[in-house]
Amino acid sequence: MYKDFDCNSEIDPTVATETHWPEYVNVNENDERNDHFIRRDGKTFAGTHIIIDLWGASKLDDLNVMEQAFRDAVTECGATLLHIHMHHFTPNCGISGVAVLAESHISVHTWPEADYAAFDVFMCGDAEPHKATEILRKAFSPSRIDVREILRGENIGQ
Repeated sequence: MYKDFDCNSEIDPTVATETHWPEYVNVNENDERNDHFIRRDGKTFAGTHIIIDLWGASKLDDLNVMEQAFRDAVTECGATLLHIHMHHFTPNCGISGVAVLAESHISVHTWPEADYAAFDVFMCGDAEPHKATEILRKAFSPSRIDVREILRGENIGQ
C-alpha cells in the first residue's frame, strides 16, 4: 500500500508524471515495520505536528532568510527535503511557503505588517520537529513564541 522513502536516493522531479512516480525502497531493511508510526510514552501516532506562532518577529518579508530558515530546520530536525516553494505577496510583502519533506512538511504564512508569523512543522518517523523552534527563533528574533503540539493520528495502531 505505502512505499517507504529511501533517504539516500535522489529524486528527479522532472520524471514524476501521472504515470511515472519515483519508486521508494525500505530505508532500513532490518525494520519489519513499514508504517513509520511513532511509538512514545505508551502512545502510537502518525506524526508530531508543531504549531509555532512568532510575535514581534523581524525579517518576515525576506525570502532568502525564510528559505535558509526552512533548510536549517530540515537539517536540524533530521528530515529529508524534497521541495521548497515560497510566494511573496504584495503590497504587504508577506510570505507563504512550504517545504515538502519525505516525513511531511514545514509551512509558513507571515504578516510582516503585524510582525507575526504562523509556522506548521509536521513530521513522522524519527524526525524531531521540536528542534525547528530554536532555528526559527534565531532567524526571526521574535519577542514571543507560542508552541503547541498535536499528535496526529493518535492511537492509530491500536
